[in-house]
Amino acid sequence: MRGMALVDIPGSKSLTARALFLAAAADGVTTLRRPLRSDDTEGFAEGLTRLGYRVGRTPDAWQIDGRPQGPALAEADVYCRDGATTARFLPALAAAGHGVYRFDASPQMRRRPLLPLTRALRDLGVDLRHEEAEGHHPLTVRAAGVEGGEVVLDAGQSSQYLTALLLLGPLTRTGLRVTVTDLVSAPYVEITIAMMRAFGADVGREGNTYVVPPGGYRATTYAIEPDASTASYFFAAAVVTGGEVTVPGLGAGALQGDLGFVDVLRRMGARVEVGADRTTVAGTGELRGITVNMRDISDTMPTLAAIAPFASGPVRIEDVANTRVKECDRLEACAENLRRMGVEVVTGPDWIEIRPGAVPTGADVKTYGDHRIVMSFAVTGLRVPGISFDDPGCVRKTFPGFHEAFARTGLGTAAADR
Repeated sequence: MRGMALVDIPGSKSLTARALFLAAAADGVTTLRRPLRSDDTEGFAEGLTRLGYRVGRTPDAWQIDGRPQGPALAEADVYCRDGATTARFLPALAAAGHGVYRFDASPQMRRRPLLPLTRALRDLGVDLRHEEAEGHHPLTVRAAGVEGGEVVLDAGQSSQYLTALLLLGPLTRTGLRVTVTDLVSAPYVEITIAMMRAFGADVGREGNTYVVPPGGYRATTYAIEPDASTASYFFAAAVVTGGEVTVPGLGAGALQGDLGFVDVLRRMGARVEVGADRTTVAGTGELRGITVNMRDISDTMPTLAAIAPFASGPVRIEDVANTRVKECDRLEACAENLRRMGVEVVTGPDWIEIRPGAVPTGADVKTYGDHRIVMSFAVTGLRVPGISFDDPGCVRKTFPGFHEAFARTGLGTAAADR
């Protein structure tokens, strides 16, 4: 075995954002252990502070004073930076309070869609106005609490729309019934429900309708598990270098669906062991072509695309239309960068097929300011000399220390020996 690494992955972005919402809404003081400290989560915590919530921070934990009645301030301006969870969850939280709350975001986040969520909030009686482009930030919420009721939602672009409504449900006066016509990334909704239950709320389901009774949340102490999407780069690195990576804290009981990426690697020939509290992936020297539906784990689509040139046959990733409305059009970004390396790629509306053949050559990767494009193609760079990035620092969105942690694994030196 060439390289063996035990990798300490930072906390999950998805779990940290949900936990911050739940802590702010809960009755009492919540302690979050090992939260992710990154641009996105710091932006979410800063947004809570702007709304008047108290957020105390130590190196290993954050403490939040919950306010079941909503924001402490009657008027606030919140800048959501690049954070989709911040931009989608905080307006829902603010709607449960009383006051005038203005939200804006970075140019990148302004481009990302919000309309299904804001339409649903309006259907529930929330006075919400888009100040410029309909369905996009900036927006103003004139909040007077939310009565509750029934609403229909299309979550085919993002499961975060449904998550925002579910999180809001216990704060409404009569509860919520949300009927979903389409849903992408369903495992993220299961994360939301599991976490709501940890904070004392309940969620039922009747077919495509989610039922959330009123009653609020209870403060608790909550430990954030490592980020499974981030772990995917290290697992993929093991596969392409013939090394071995173990991630502690992510195991059979993990909430995050993105741990399912290791099943894709297993199908391609990797050795995978999922224990109770850790997961190990090892390269075997074999990487088979595959056709895989990644609708439910689409954040790991770029990771697979980045190692596809080393497979023995074509790699086809299907049902990932929603990756086109992330931080960038990730499907086209992957295709463009692979082509720059001399790899044959074909794309469709919701699929990408990578056809290995020519040995990839070095290239300057166009990142579009997207952290996942950088982290994915850093894996390619373990086997392909001469890969650089036009914006390597954009990893601070979810993992400020990524490049250092990646270098510490020693897997790149293993690849150089091949």
